Amino acid sequence: MHETDMTRALIQTLRDWWQSQPGQPQIARVHLVVGQFTCVEPASLTFAYAAQTQGTFLQGSQLVIRETPLIAYCHPCGQEYKPEIGRRYACPNCGSPMEEIRSGRELKIDYIEIDHIECSTNFTPPAQPEVA
Repeated sequence: MHETDMTRALIQTLRDWWQSQPGQPQIARVHLVVGQFTCVEPASLTFAYAAQTQGTFLQGSQLVIRETPLIAYCHPCGQEYKPEIGRRYACPNCGSPMEEIRSGRELKIDYIEIDHIECSTNFTPPAQPEVA
């Protein structure tokens, strides 16, 4: 289960970022982009994340995964197509072997959401000048 190792690497990357932030904010959600052609099972990744973040700075945070489809490009036909993963990767139009993958190999942090704690202040904005 390589998702366990991937999760460890993800947590280390997040820890490095988190430690560099002033005030070390509480992370609410981590958004990942995972391509279908990466052989990463989103459910397994989510399970590994939940297990490995217990008792850490990420405890209680949520992993949100957006899966991107496998999209290939056929140079002889000049068309994009969606190969059937594990079945047929050749172009459905002309039968040429898959040469170029345009989408589906992504595995990256898209963005991180942090919890914002509302602060009570006595700040009053300056009065706006009247426009005549």
